[in-house]
Amino acid sequence: VQLQASGGGLVQAGGSLRLSCAVSGRIFSRYRVGWFRQAPGKEREFVVAIRWSGGNTYIADSVKGRFTISKDNARNTVYLQMNNLKPEDTAVYYCASTEGVNWTTNYNYWGQGTMVTVSS
Repeated sequence: VQLQASGGGLVQAGGSLRLSCAVSGRIFSRYRVGWFRQAPGKEREFVVAIRWSGGNTYIADSVKGRFTISKDNARNTVYLQMNNLKPEDTAVYYCASTEGVNWTTNYNYWGQGTMVTVSS
């Protein structure tokens, strides 16, 4: 499985941004595709994930109500819509996939990151 994230950039606080994750290769219905982020000097953290089949989602409390995840199976793309962005959302965002059952850990396929910078 290969993943490629895109869509990062510079945005003012309160603004919105949509990230895309293009997924290629053999992905099974049980797979989950998730978004993680890593801010400067901090550890990588889970943001949100979606099940490839069915569309069940799981989202971190820190972004609940502001971020949503969706997918377009026809385009093999997962989206992260980020609204009401805050400076603390500044980070490199990664998409990843897992065939495991845990929503937040054991992701074994990773894409390159895309930088999101939120100015105050």
